[in-house]
Amino acid sequence: MTDSVKSDERRARREERRAEMVQAAMNAVRRHGPGVSVADIAAEAGITKPVLYRHFDDRADLHRAVGYAAAELLMGRIAPELAQERDNLEHIRAVVDAFLAGIEEEPQLWRFVVHNPGERSTGAEIVDDVRSAIVQVLATLIGDRLRALKVDSGGAEAWALGLVGMVQSAGDWWLERRTMSRAALTDYLTTLIWGGVSGVLGGAGEAAAATLRLLPTAAGEDK
Repeated sequence: MTDSVKSDERRARREERRAEMVQAAMNAVRRHGPGVSVADIAAEAGITKPVLYRHFDDRADLHRAVGYAAAELLMGRIAPELAQERDNLEHIRAVVDAFLAGIEEEPQLWRFVVHNPGERSTGAEIVDDVRSAIVQVLATLIGDRLRALKVDSGGAEAWALGLVGMVQSAGDWWLERRTMSRAALTDYLTTLIWGGVSGVLGGAGEAAAATLRLLPTAAGEDK
């Protein structure tokens, strides 16, 4: 066996071990919350802190690795919905719900990435990367649909950025407060977004108006 082959095998094994430790760290976050310590993570992995740090430069490097792994889980929910062919309204609803479902399923990981007080700059970097990836896809979809309708598409990226920021902020609020169901929040956000989209697209007429009547009221109650 050549030195080059041995070196490749060692590199592959180190990458495998690092990935295993990232998974252990994610499990530790789920167990202990966003304030998890390095000692908690090492214990979850069944190793000591010095051994853990052989695979990460420092705590920030570990945090970043966990953050990107958590972001991949979230994108794994959202990306398939972005790729679907649907009418505009259902596309909005599906993407919003996919995001909310993702943070509902992994609340501790989401808090660790976004709100970990010890690693704010790293968490912000990861969230910015995820937001940018979603914005790029949305901007392309919005721009394509506007151009197909011969409508000005100059604001596509700005609109995409605003939509993503709004849904993220509302999701953060909902995750902490839980004053309504996920389905209700999805409906509210979809209504608000569709109101703007239908205004831009024009000619939505009665279909758009009906969309605004998303939540049922008591019998006989005026809307």
